[in-house]
Amino acid sequence: MGGTGRGEVQVTPSAIDRLLVECRRDLERVTPGRLAEEMARGALVVDTRPAFQRDRDGELPGAVVVDRNVLEWRLDPTSASRLSAVERPDVRVIVVCDEGYSSSLAAHTLRRLGLDATDLAGGFQAWRSWVTPGA
Repeated sequence: MGGTGRGEVQVTPSAIDRLLVECRRDLERVTPGRLAEEMARGALVVDTRPAFQRDRDGELPGAVVVDRNVLEWRLDPTSASRLSAVERPDVRVIVVCDEGYSSSLAAHTLRRLGLDATDLAGGFQAWRSWVTPGA
């Protein structure tokens, strides 16, 4: 943090905030209102939320649950450990986390593996608010 000399405090973004901005540059993030349309067109929605969040907040209908620590191995079309749904690299993948932060980092990594990947803006919480306003 540094001052501007006029009583104002200038906040320097953290390294992770800068990385998040960089990762999102190449993503066309999906809004909650477009998620059903993407799924209808064949997108694979991958929920990376830990079990305690899914237990607390509920499941995302139609999503495949993949733990974040094995995500790249399960979605790499060249991996022997891949899911059958990603045998082709042209499958659209939409990663969902709780609030849309770690999913952006994950989608960026999946794009580096050659996948057509993005994430859900605002994550599960934004989707839940969209489908049940006031929840």
